[in-house]
Amino acid sequence: MIRLHPDFLRLPLAHRALHVPGTERVENSRAAIRGAIAAGYGIEIDIQMSSDGVAMVFHDDALDRLTDAAGPIRAQSAAGLAGVMLKGTEESIPTLAEVLGEVAGRVPLLIELKDQHGQMGATTGALEAAVVRDLEGYGGPVALMSFNPDMVTRLADLAPHLARGIVSCDYAPEDSPELTAEICDRLRAIPDAEASGASFISHQWDDLERPRVAELKAAGLDVLCWTIRTPEAAKAARHIAQNITFEGYLPPLPA
Repeated sequence: MIRLHPDFLRLPLAHRALHVPGTERVENSRAAIRGAIAAGYGIEIDIQMSSDGVAMVFHDDALDRLTDAAGPIRAQSAAGLAGVMLKGTEESIPTLAEVLGEVAGRVPLLIELKDQHGQMGATTGALEAAVVRDLEGYGGPVALMSFNPDMVTRLADLAPHLARGIVSCDYAPEDSPELTAEICDRLRAIPDAEASGASFISHQWDDLERPRVAELKAAGLDVLCWTIRTPEAAKAARHIAQNITFEGYLPPLPA
């Protein structure tokens, strides 16, 4: 089991980097990345894929919410996406390679690969391969994770030297309308943690008391959580989780 670098358990992780709504520091933007580095926080980012197989730092599968463009991000090439501006900024969607160059190992970087299957099943492996390719030679603290356990298992084959984990939650039907009840029931039990070789989970903070979380922690997996938005929630979550992913406020840094 490849363990998380200690900094992942020490520095609070800025969710989608240190973004501030209504400013140029849009989620997953270069400005938000720089803001997190300057403040001394770790960083969590999301990865989608362009039509030509480039890992792009972007949360949604569609461009509509965060840009003035529309349609699936994977329908456009990386060159095309370089001309798509994030709303309220003069920035385009960054590539993972660009973000790695910006971070340059200064703070821990937690990379979430977004599901490319639609139903959390087996993917083509193209996004996983693109991420691993970009990480070749990167020397800073880095870890990979996904809600899709099949992607985590594939990462074990492609990059066995990198820490990997499963993003997990209560899979409430209203929060996962695209998934069948059967898939939600299965994933809720976090059944693939052992088989995928995960060394950590990142779990929904207000579901941390789920017995399976305690079971995995007792088995030696680290427990991160998402998404903390108040000091009170952070205090409650830290009774179980070893670190938090946060947004909307600035948690204290360790002395």
